Amino acid sequence: MSRIVVTGANGKTGRVVVADLLAHGHDVVATDAVGRAGHLSIAELGVPMLIADLTEYGQAVEVLQGADAVVHLANIPAPGMYPPAVTFNRNSAMNANVFLAAQAVGLGRVVWSSSETTLGLPFDTPPRYAPVDEAHFPYPTTTYALSKVVGETLAREISGWSGIPFVGLRLSNVHTVDGSQPGDYAAVPGYWSDPHARKWNLWGYVDARDVAAACRLALDAPIEGAQSFVIAAADTIMNRSSASLMAEVFPDVPIRGEIGEFETLLAIDRAREVLGYTPVHSWRDHVTP
Repeated sequence: MSRIVVTGANGKTGRVVVADLLAHGHDVVATDAVGRAGHLSIAELGVPMLIADLTEYGQAVEVLQGADAVVHLANIPAPGMYPPAVTFNRNSAMNANVFLAAQAVGLGRVVWSSSETTLGLPFDTPPRYAPVDEAHFPYPTTTYALSKVVGETLAREISGWSGIPFVGLRLSNVHTVDGSQPGDYAAVPGYWSDPHARKWNLWGYVDARDVAAACRLALDAPIEGAQSFVIAAADTIMNRSSASLMAEVFPDVPIRGEIGEFETLLAIDRAREVLGYTPVHSWRDHVTP
């Protein structure tokens, strides 16, 4: 059993990550800037919530004291929620403070949420090739994406100074369920009539439960230095073949290798190989194709 700090624990992904770590025997310290409840609240899981502002370095050091590792999810979660400069400044400050605090207290590992946006999203400008993999980086098109690119640079340098392994998870568009209800998946059929509506991330998504598994696997995977991985579902969010989507929307983009009928166009091969990541959740479990 390890003592794991989860930042951003009250976010929709954070709550699922906390539950998964608890279910696998870890001692979890949950922290967030807010204490709001959700459909899976931290209080219901029996974990106390530490309220902390991670844009303050001293508070980051305080919440990491006594931990073995951190799963750092606390950030403004998407572009467009705040003015661009605010998004960049807050995210960059939180990432820098947590990473430097991890070095100061001597954590054994940092797992953190980077983003698929570092790969060039939204794909208003077509990708150079598909499926898009880790090498399609860096290509930030927003200050949100830029904050994640800066975070990956910080991770590489601080890992080099400290020897701490840093694992960045370039998360796709996270979907959650709500108990027995389809939750975010209820909107999926609305995407099918117009493939251009979801071209912005090559029709990608990922279930929060698979994100939680990726975080847990990243805590123990044989990693040296700072490495980043695309984390997506095994399929696209569409009910038609991946090849036909590319042929209609991105006809001039080269396809590298063979792709399965509904296979994700955000390549997860490296996450499978290095982390042992195998996504098991799909919109097809909740919505009839």
